[in-house]
Amino acid sequence: MARVFSGVQPTGNLHLGNYLGAIRNFVPLQDSYDSLYCVVDMHAVTVWQDPAQMKTLTREVTAAYLAAGIDPKKAIVFNQSQVAAHAELAWIFNCVARLGWLNRMTQFKDKAGKNREKASAGLYVYPNLMAADILLYKATHVPVGEDQKQHLELAHDIAQKFNHDYAVEIFPQIEPLVLGSATRVMSLRDGKKKMSKSDPSDMSRIVMTDGPDEIAKKIRKATTDPNALPGVEVLTEKGEVPDETRAERPECWNLLGIYAALAERALSDVVAERAGQQFSAFKKALTELAVEQLGPVGTEMKRLMNDPGYIDSVLADGAARARALAGPVLAEVYDAVGFLRS
Repeated sequence: MARVFSGVQPTGNLHLGNYLGAIRNFVPLQDSYDSLYCVVDMHAVTVWQDPAQMKTLTREVTAAYLAAGIDPKKAIVFNQSQVAAHAELAWIFNCVARLGWLNRMTQFKDKAGKNREKASAGLYVYPNLMAADILLYKATHVPVGEDQKQHLELAHDIAQKFNHDYAVEIFPQIEPLVLGSATRVMSLRDGKKKMSKSDPSDMSRIVMTDGPDEIAKKIRKATTDPNALPGVEVLTEKGEVPDETRAERPECWNLLGIYAALAERALSDVVAERAGQQFSAFKKALTELAVEQLGPVGTEMKRLMNDPGYIDSVLADGAARARALAGPVLAEVYDAVGFLRS
């Protein structure tokens, strides 16, 4: 069976974008693929994290996986730092990847900003660890958002170079899985910015544990424009939104996209149904749908977070199963490199 690997960082404030763009899409994959879902805590510390919060946030992501419907008996659910082979393979990949490749990574430029010289070395080589996460299990498919495609291309390049340099065929080709109709959910306050955990305004995002009143308040106050909702005449023949059309009304298209994703319907169908409607009525419908879809997930997350022993047992079992898969692959790599092992 083909194998899927993906992960989410334990950095707090899991939001609607994480749910629609990633976590919800993991659930059906566990029935079609050999699946590993990781809490990537080693990635999280590429920037400063409060050590007192790390364990809690790791459990929170695990709770989100389980509450969304991931079955830890079907899929392997674990946190990255419990499998040392991730770091070991990442070091090998640090020696395979070229500086020129890493210099082209746009996410480092975005995250480091003007403080490039003060950024951690870990943030710079983060894509090599991401490649190790995937290739350690010989994963063939990775569900990704548009902003992660570049990292996946780098992982493919690293795999090819390693296989070529050492005259082996250890690592497979990786295929991206871009799933769902809302792979990029934007801020509720600014439709030109991605919904983010780090945005200083809590009103910019719907958090997965928000209750009905909080969801209603955030959608009611979401930025809009004075015009009625558009009709299908502005869409392409394929039912897509042209870039220039989206740029004219980014908040409008963001809310329509969120509605379509929550309802699991084509955006064109939603546009046809809601054409000419005022935002006041549409926001009411969106609120009802969001509460219906997210409410049970948030409630289950809170229940699971009150049982840390169970979450820890899921992660321990998953880590043991992950180590069993990772060990033979790392042994292949070490043999190919020429490391002497007892």
